[in-house]
Parts: sequence; structure tokens; C-alpha cells
Amino acid sequence: MQNKQIQYIEIDDSSEDQRIDNFLFKLFKVVPKNHIFKIIRNGEVRVNKKRIKTLYKLKINDVVRIPPIDFIVKKEKTPSTAFKPEIIFEDEWLLVVNKPSGLAVHGGSGIDFGLIELMRHLNPEHRFLELVHRIDKNTSGIIVIAKKRSALKLMQELFRNKKIKKNYLVAVKGNWDLQKKEVILRLEKKQTPEGHHVNVVEDPLKGKLSKSIFYLVKKTPHKSLLSAQIITGRTHQIRVQLASLGFPVLGDDKYGDFALNKKLHSSGLKRMFLHAHKLSFTHPFIEEKVELVADLPIELGKFFDE
Repeated sequence: MQNKQIQYIEIDDSSEDQRIDNFLFKLFKVVPKNHIFKIIRNGEVRVNKKRIKTLYKLKINDVVRIPPIDFIVKKEKTPSTAFKPEIIFEDEWLLVVNKPSGLAVHGGSGIDFGLIELMRHLNPEHRFLELVHRIDKNTSGIIVIAKKRSALKLMQELFRNKKIKKNYLVAVKGNWDLQKKEVILRLEKKQTPEGHHVNVVEDPLKGKLSKSIFYLVKKTPHKSLLSAQIITGRTHQIRVQLASLGFPVLGDDKYGDFALNKKLHSSGLKRMFLHAHKLSFTHPFIEEKVELVADLPIELGKFFDE
């Protein structure tokens, strides 16, 4: 059984500006969302003794009344503590980690735990931990987590206003022949016959504008290592842009060269060669320049130099 008594919770700055439904989802992780919606609609959840709607945003000193929540729940799973992501920066506002390939940034769609659930489990002393941005499951590298809601809002504002500089290291098939190349393409989301969503470059007048700048780092006769500076933040941007230019990312199982990927797998590359390498911004609270670096994983560096 879950909560059997009426609870009254006073809101502090860790929950300020959060929607009431998201607040309850986080508070009762194992309670079905439809049950949360039901008790809000029925007026059983109240704020300052008044009925509210699911879109209500909480304010400091609000008092939330939560009714008894009575039903059988499955035993809650907990993340394994055997693996601890490398922390590359931390202060009172931010926690920055080097995410490994293969770990999703959050749970969902058949994944019990992602990076954020793991970090909350490993750091129970922090009342608030939320992702500032995301990278793909199979991409490794820098991820920024906010330790306060105020930090989350300001960091996301920096991302929206393109005031955060992001660089990736990416290896591609082929001989890249330019030291610098700016790529601007419109990406359009499509659904495959199998039901998967992909971004494609088709009609130049449709889709969302994507912009990247690619720099050549080094190359061999059949593959090239590039540094990619992201100007916009579209889904799968680097992967789609490079594939459309005829330089698919090595190990990319969605947009890559599948026959080549099989050969690469047998020769040691068992993941996508895409790594969030650098991130720089002006700290929104102390107004100092922050420059973060996550070194290229050993297995990627070794593979390229072979």
C-alpha cells in the first residue's frame, strides 16, 4: 500500500514553478499517472485549500493537500550502484558528468533507469536533480544536471539563446578533405514503415533549420575524425547531416553504413563513434567562464589510431 493518510506539504524553492502533476509524479514514482490525474480532477489534491488544475504551477509557501493513495504497488526497483558516472564539475548549482555510451539520460520506453535516476539514487542528499539537456543513449560525453530549479531555468535559457558552446568528436566513413565546413540543412521528422522516427533531409523548404560547423582533426585513408560545433540542437543533427553528405558516423545503427558497421563491430568498434567532448558557457550565477572537457573514451581513441 502507498500513502494511507492525508499529507500537507509546504513548497520551497526546490519545487517552485513546477506543475502540480509533475510534482506528484516525482513524489509518487510508482503511482500510475492516470491515478494522479484522477485525484487532481476530482479535487482531492488541493493547494491552499483550493481546487486546482493539472497545469497549476506551484509557488513558494503553497501548501499542497495530498489525499490517501491506497492501492497495491509493485516492489520499487532501485538502480545498481556498481557503476558511478565520472563527475567532471560540481558546485552548489550544477553537477556535470561524463555519460558512457549505452546509458540513456532518463528512464522510459522499457528502460527502468537512466542517468538522472542513477544520479538521484547515488546522491540522496540533493533534493533537486534535473537534466538541463540531453544526448542520445549511444552518445557518450558531457551532460549537465541542475541541483536547483533556479539553475535549471537559467541554464536552459542559455541553451535556448545559443550562449552555450558545444563540441563533439565524431568519426566518419570516408576521406574528409576540408579543414572547416559549415553545414546548414533543414531536417524533417518522418516515420519509417517499422514505426521508428527518423530525421531526413528532403525538401529544402520544409523541416527545421539545423546548423553545424565541422573541423578536421585527423584522418586515415578510409576514415576521418572531426570536431563538430553545434549551433542548433536538432534531434540526431550531427548524424543526419553527415550521412546526407556521404560521411556516415561510424557505428551509427540508424543513419550509418550498416554493412560497414558489421565489419567495424568484429574489429572492435561496438558502439557509435560520437562523443560530447567540450562545453563552455558563462556561469549564470558567478558570471565566470566555465570550460568543461570530457576526454575521448579509450576504446574510441584506440580504434581510430589502429
